[in-house]
Amino acid sequence: MLAWAAFQSTGVIYGDIGTSPLYVYSSTFTQQPSWIDLVGALSIIIWSLTLIVTVKYCFIVLRADDDGQGGTFAIYSLLARYAHIVRQDPNAVGTVQLERHDTNEMKPAGRRFRRFIENSRASKFMLKLVGVIGVSMVMADGVLTPAQSVLGAIQGITVANPDLTRSAIVGISCAILVALFAIQPFGTAKLGTTFAPVVVVWLLFNMSSGIYNLVQYDYTVLKAFSPYFAFSYLIRNGHDGWKSLGGLLLAFTGVEALFADLGAFSKRAIQISWLGLAYPCLLIAYVGQAAYISADATETAFTNPFFYTVPPGTFYFSMVIAVLAAIVASQAMITSSFQLLTQVMRLSYFPHIKTVHTSEKFHEQVYMPLANWLLMVGTVVVTAVYNNTTSLGNAYGVCVIVVTFITTCLVAVVAVIIWRLPSYLVLFFFLIFAALDGVYISSALVKVPDGAWFTILLSAILSSIFIIWRFGKEQQWAAESSDRLLPGHLLANDSLGDLRLTQPFGGQKISDASGLGIFFDKVGDLQNIPVVFTQFVRKFKARPSIILFFHMRPLSQPTVPHEERFVITRTSIPACYRVTLRHGYMDDILTPDLGRILVEQIILYITRDYSTPLPDGSARSVHHSPEVQAELDALNRAYEDQTVYIMGKEVMKIGKKRTIRGAFRWFFLEVFLWIRENSRTKLADLNIDADKLVEVGFVKQI
Repeated sequence: MLAWAAFQSTGVIYGDIGTSPLYVYSSTFTQQPSWIDLVGALSIIIWSLTLIVTVKYCFIVLRADDDGQGGTFAIYSLLARYAHIVRQDPNAVGTVQLERHDTNEMKPAGRRFRRFIENSRASKFMLKLVGVIGVSMVMADGVLTPAQSVLGAIQGITVANPDLTRSAIVGISCAILVALFAIQPFGTAKLGTTFAPVVVVWLLFNMSSGIYNLVQYDYTVLKAFSPYFAFSYLIRNGHDGWKSLGGLLLAFTGVEALFADLGAFSKRAIQISWLGLAYPCLLIAYVGQAAYISADATETAFTNPFFYTVPPGTFYFSMVIAVLAAIVASQAMITSSFQLLTQVMRLSYFPHIKTVHTSEKFHEQVYMPLANWLLMVGTVVVTAVYNNTTSLGNAYGVCVIVVTFITTCLVAVVAVIIWRLPSYLVLFFFLIFAALDGVYISSALVKVPDGAWFTILLSAILSSIFIIWRFGKEQQWAAESSDRLLPGHLLANDSLGDLRLTQPFGGQKISDASGLGIFFDKVGDLQNIPVVFTQFVRKFKARPSIILFFHMRPLSQPTVPHEERFVITRTSIPACYRVTLRHGYMDDILTPDLGRILVEQIILYITRDYSTPLPDGSARSVHHSPEVQAELDALNRAYEDQTVYIMGKEVMKIGKKRTIRGAFRWFFLEVFLWIRENSRTKLADLNIDADKLVEVGFVKQI
């Protein structure tokens, strides 16, 4: 299983970073470089891949997973489980209770640091902000990655056919991209298995080309493994050398996919595939390209470093494999986007959109139709507007290096609070990696006016949506907190034994309506009654003769055995049951016969008879005590009379405050409500009989 996961990860993760040899040297140099400058640039590439990708990401960052999940937001989620930095969803708090016990295992400096971030509103907001920015920037670069990779490959055709027009290159690239997004419903596992041989062949071909060029042309470029040449390059070229880092950082764009796609595979699988295949192949590929360029008499090889440096007789093969590899490169960021959206939805930073689980073995291998088609539109537009890798290179890479810096900062916090490492050791490594990231960031920011503004603007828009949605959810939670009532606070029996509303709610008598009422309970709180039931009783002064509070609780597994799905309890309300349905992500639970299934489970609960019930749901074939038989008869009568599904429809109104702060609050909440209204699950989308659905509306002011 580990070897298979490592093989699949090759086809999904390394397409982006693996296709960087198509354009790194052309994005770095504007004219034929001297041997010393070429070796200096190569040295920077080698040590960046070693320190940033191998040491930092492969050995350190991959350890900072949140229950197998990767990405900057996963680190933020991990910190939230060890420090009180996030306001929890009250719906989840009612089902899980975490307490802290002092074990004296954390260093004093770590305890002080944790206390500081827990008590400082500014620090909690900054952690939230950097987590959101990290996700947004990865997704913004996810729009550019397919365009950069596919354009870089298709441009290779001009080596064989210089007359090919720019519009033809753009048209071919867009057609390939549309086809790539169209096959996403097949799922990560199938695509990874299909694409893995392509990436393996691509990496091995790059390594073979590198070895050929190294032997055939200039083996002295191997001196680049000495970091001396990297430092001398920067010192000798001064400002120009510093600016060229903006092109050299393209050598490790895609590094964030190693961490972001962690949930789709595993830490060990990613480490094996990187260290055993991708890392050595890429090193040899860059060395071989440098060997060819240094001996190139035409002084043109650096403008298209991959296609000019392939061995003789392999051009057309290289053309085909490059196009295929570029398609795979796009897959890495598409998968990352799905993974990251799953995380932000789980922490209520984005509305829940349709998510299709495509694997029974890996929970986080998902497909999101809406996100997929939006990414496709954005990528095609970017391809048409920028139309070549040089202009795209100016826009590309800024977000990647900012994300690596954010990851460095968050992992340092994890090391102090969760891993409980000595602060001086954490500070030492933090300064090293922060300095590396900082140098690249300062160079990349120069590209902002030349095109990088696009990804920064896109990530700012995404961040704003995430923050606004979370702000709106917190306001919604505060407004809904008053709706949590114990049964005794809403209903009580009078001296004659009749059920009435309590005095704060009017004290009217509750009449009995024949039938079975299934109230959907989105919270699943075992103590309090669902809001929809409260609203129903207050409005109609009536109750169904048999009441079911129905709560669906998803679990992180493909399916739940039928005998383990249902948890049933009684409530203090007469003839009222609370049913919790535990289901996996591959289980189909909202079916037209849901009412019959629930009645069968209630019968089993009442009788404790776990034999298979009769097809009509009857339990009369078994002898029971008079009390049990009376309860069964009442349940059967109600079910045979009518079954009604009751759902709540919460309409929110914004309370107005005549201040500048109130105006901003009003605007943010209006945006939140607009997104909420256009992303909510509609009744028509539920696979249950619409003729039996009742929607109870109520207004909440936020």
